[in-house]
Amino acid sequence: MRHNRIRAAFFASAFAAAGALAAAPAMAADHSYDGLWNVTVVTKSGSCEPSTSSTLTVSDGKVSAGGAPVSGTVGREGLVRVSINGAYANGQLNGKTGSGKWNGASAGVPCSGRWEASRQ
Repeated sequence: MRHNRIRAAFFASAFAAAGALAAAPAMAADHSYDGLWNVTVVTKSGSCEPSTSSTLTVSDGKVSAGGAPVSGTVGREGLVRVSINGAYANGQLNGKTGSGKWNGASAGVPCSGRWEASRQ
């Protein structure tokens, strides 16, 4: 009798673990920020360009842009950290939108501002 209860508990645990493993990829996909993002950067202080827009690509959590020296990451929870031409940005993506702050310099004069993003 005891052996049957142990066996039943073992199989119940094994099925629960298998179910959790099968669901894990689907849950991870819900948190994926991979794709094309339209990003608008607005300068709030300094002499950098007042506003600019571009399209960035997120692939496997890595940020890039065709022909531009962009490097950075987007974490599973949407935390953004990016570097481009000596400027640095951080912020948060949530679903199909995001925003954050950036800072850099133009001709040695510090600049800073905000950015907003939307998924294409």
